[in-house]
Amino acid sequence: MTYAPQKLTREKVFRDPVHNYIRVDYQVILDLIDTPEFQRLRRIKQLGTTSSVFQGAEHSRFTHSLGVYEITRQICDQFQINYPTKQPDDGLWNDSERLVALCAALLHDIGHGAYSHTFEHIFNTDHESITRQIIMTPETRVNQILSQVAPDFPAKVASVIDHTYPNPQVVQMISSQIDADRMDYLLRDAYNTGTKYGEFDLTRVLRVMRPYANGIAFLANGMHAVEDYIVSRFQMYQQVYFHPVSRGMEVVLQKLLQRAKFLYEQPDHHQSLAPQLLIPFFEQDFTLRDYLKLDDGVLNTYFIYWLDYPDTVLNDLADRFLSRRPLKSVKFNPSTEDCLPEMRALTEQAGYNATYYTAVNNSFDLPYDAYDPSAKSPKTQIEIIQSDGQLNELSSISNLVAAISGKFSGDERFYFPKEMSDTANLEVFAPIYQQFNSYINNGAIQAHPHNQ
Repeated sequence: MTYAPQKLTREKVFRDPVHNYIRVDYQVILDLIDTPEFQRLRRIKQLGTTSSVFQGAEHSRFTHSLGVYEITRQICDQFQINYPTKQPDDGLWNDSERLVALCAALLHDIGHGAYSHTFEHIFNTDHESITRQIIMTPETRVNQILSQVAPDFPAKVASVIDHTYPNPQVVQMISSQIDADRMDYLLRDAYNTGTKYGEFDLTRVLRVMRPYANGIAFLANGMHAVEDYIVSRFQMYQQVYFHPVSRGMEVVLQKLLQRAKFLYEQPDHHQSLAPQLLIPFFEQDFTLRDYLKLDDGVLNTYFIYWLDYPDTVLNDLADRFLSRRPLKSVKFNPSTEDCLPEMRALTEQAGYNATYYTAVNNSFDLPYDAYDPSAKSPKTQIEIIQSDGQLNELSSISNLVAAISGKFSGDERFYFPKEMSDTANLEVFAPIYQQFNSYINNGAIQAHPHNQ
């Protein structure tokens, strides 16, 4: 079915530091932006704790979602101009798909929560599932607006996000190894963190995209622009997303929420000091309405309250998070992992509860993952289309991409209080600190002499 939604008499624009103008010409898009569910994204940082390292990274999931919409709009325009369908099943672009693509692009992150990935880990929430709930629940303003397009339209938008929509071109615009989501967050995160190596030639990448029957491919003469994108993504993961100090702040946040949940579960907890908006999550019995009340500011407010909570672990962790005192870290590998129990024990002897003041954190990413149909969740590979229509998987013709394809990058780190690395600390604990630091050399755990 083709939907003919109301177009604005004059396009609305949002000024944007990455795309200059974000252009809106459908009333339904403007209405979705104005919903309470979408406006909530203004109050959730795109990069969570990363602003503790890169101070410019204060941008929100709201700005990113608008950016993904804009890139998708540009893709639709390019496809309609250069590759419009001429007959059924010709594998070209049918512009009746535009509205579902635009709505899915705009709403793809609407289910993200406060400090989303850390919160998800502690409370077992799933932002993708909640995104679908927001789209499909009749009580949400988002659903009510989408339903005005057509009764089945919310389900169509949700199916794009969960990858079950029948047109792979639309799905791959929003979710693939080179999609509107990744392209916007790389450019936006690079801009806001000041990391120039995260930039790539978006204009050229969009120019060489083309639809075909099974999705989206890239013209052979644009392969170098695609290579540049892959390398930019690799660099951003290494330098920004996996930054050890940002992860150290995430660990503090994780332990802070864990401690709050633990205290709430104790029979003698201070009911008057209980964080009312978090109780449904402590009890694992929350509604969509409960979830949508939370944002980064709500959690930060509770952290300020917890500075005065009568529990030294909770108020210390709150202070560490609010005052930017991340846990320190060292790298380890399978050959030195057996040192961790002793290092945790030494941390306990120095007066720190190892459950809340030590952690293992690993961050790994595949810069590019060639398609493997036998994999549990096979990735959509990047296809390069030759002038005769032949398709080649990117890493099979790019030496640069082949060099990093399928190779995990990242590390495993052991986190602990920074005070443990200060051998000039309290004299009474000096031997403990010295023994602890005897395990560390050049930022990594080394095999201890008595373990050899």
